[in-house]
Amino acid sequence: MPKITYIEFNGRKHIVDAAPGLSVMECAKQNGVPGIDADCGGGCSCGTCHVYVDPPWQARVGGRNAIEDATIEFASGVEANSRLSCQIKLTDDLDGLVVRLPESQR
Repeated sequence: MPKITYIEFNGRKHIVDAAPGLSVMECAKQNGVPGIDADCGGGCSCGTCHVYVDPPWQARVGGRNAIEDATIEFASGVEANSRLSCQIKLTDDLDGLVVRLPESQR
């Protein structure tokens, strides 16, 4: 079971166990991690589950698809390592994944 570390904009960490097959967003919501609103419920249409993937994890997580790219442009503070957490599916290969939450989603 992979562990995911969510780091709020203020540095507060939330380390949670995740079931493979869930998205990073679903895992956050199930574990009460603040800062991921997911207003659309994971439909890749709102951008309120924006996270920054820590650089060592970017290649393993992969890049944005065209729909995610179009949606994330409406999020605040988009960077090269920005992803929508609803689009990152968890696998055992992502054990130890670290994502940071933007201040705009506090």
